[in-house]
Amino acid sequence: MDLLLKVSLIGLISGIAGTGAGGLMAFFIKDISNRTLGFIIEFSSGLMTAVVCFELLPEAFGFGGIYLTFAGVIAGILTIIAVEEFINSSDYIKKSYKNSSLLKTGILTAIGLALHNFPEGIAVGSGFGASVELGIAITFVILVHDIPEGIAMALPMKLGGLSKFKAFFYTALTGVPMGIGAFIGAFLGGISKDLIGACLGFAGGCMIYIVLGELIPQSKSLYKGRLPVIGNILGLICGIIVSVN
Repeated sequence: MDLLLKVSLIGLISGIAGTGAGGLMAFFIKDISNRTLGFIIEFSSGLMTAVVCFELLPEAFGFGGIYLTFAGVIAGILTIIAVEEFINSSDYIKKSYKNSSLLKTGILTAIGLALHNFPEGIAVGSGFGASVELGIAITFVILVHDIPEGIAMALPMKLGGLSKFKAFFYTALTGVPMGIGAFIGAFLGGISKDLIGACLGFAGGCMIYIVLGELIPQSKSLYKGRLPVIGNILGLICGIIVSVN
């Protein structure tokens, strides 16, 4: 029981710390140029793309095979489309916030990463079940790539009309599912490999749609120069380095 609680706390703390560290940017940045915001958003886009392609999907194929993984991917894409439609039709968001487009981007990113953090939590719990070294390595990788993703959530939320406290709180809150996933992964060491593969595919589908359907178009609408593209490339390179090490 002590080990179960420790692993769960590690997953919870690392999940909140990663996205929360990015969310702290909402406190220190009063204003930001479209050029810089576009760079940050595309850096996270590249990072997410690398994580999906070089970490999530390969793991999903290993656990659940091609069919279950792609079923999860399609389910993830359809889920985010449904969420997007709900947000687009929300009169409350349109009337209450000065920039509902940026706010929508932040909300969708938060939802996608919360869903993403749950199967990653399962990976953390399972990793510690195999060995302490593997568990620590997985936790570190996840924490590192959650930081810029937290920035990509908090800044659009703040610039979209939320207070900096709410932007930070919601950003940090997306790390909670990682603690829940770590608990389940540690408690159910014999969980179905097929189920893990489907969950990872689902998270990957969510992330793919958010990157291609939200983050990159939002960046292009903010700034059409080369800097955001460079940010995307740098994020992709960093994501590859984090994922393969």
